[in-house]
Parts: sequence; structure tokens; C-alpha cells
Amino acid sequence: MQPKTLDQFTARAGILKALAHPSRLYMVDQLNAGSKCVADLQELVGADISTVSKHLSVLHNAGIVTREKCGNQVFYSLRMACVMGFFNCVESVLSGQAQRTADLVEDLR
Repeated sequence: MQPKTLDQFTARAGILKALAHPSRLYMVDQLNAGSKCVADLQELVGADISTVSKHLSVLHNAGIVTREKCGNQVFYSLRMACVMGFFNCVESVLSGQAQRTADLVEDLR
């Protein structure tokens, strides 16, 4: 693999790694509806504020979310809404897996 190609795939892996946690996926899903402050996300996720802040930092460092300070609060929003298209792709894969499993069970009968 050429160094430039390796760099491209390493960058892609970094974004996928940032998304590879259920709480972060949920936060991205919730941010699709609009920006939210850390406290709102903390309530939705049900984790302590430091854990939510750490997850948001991972998403921010990966370029998935942006943040804007407003008074004492920090609001997060999706940088690129196209990430939701990736979620649709994941759902298609899950649906395909479920169908293959159902077909295997049916073949056993």
C-alpha cells in the first residue's frame, strides 16, 4: 500500500473509531435534530457529565461535531449531516444480516 493510500485509510479508520461507541452514536443521532448543550446530552445518555464531555471531545477531535460556547454553556452540533447517511448504510447491513439469519433458520425447517 502506498503511503498516501495508507494515510487516507488511517484517517477513515479514525473517524470510524470515533463513532465506535453506543453513546457517541446516540449523541450523533440526537444532534441530527439540532444543537444541544452538554447538560441536555448528559440527560439523554444517562451518564455523568465528565463521561459525556469526553465522548463529545472524541467526536469533536474527529471532526464529526462542532462546539460553540454561549455564556456558561457549550452547544454541540453536527459538522456534517451526511454522517446520518452512514447510519442508513449500517441499518441496511443489519437488515441484510437479519434476512440471511432468517433464511438460514427457514432452511433448517
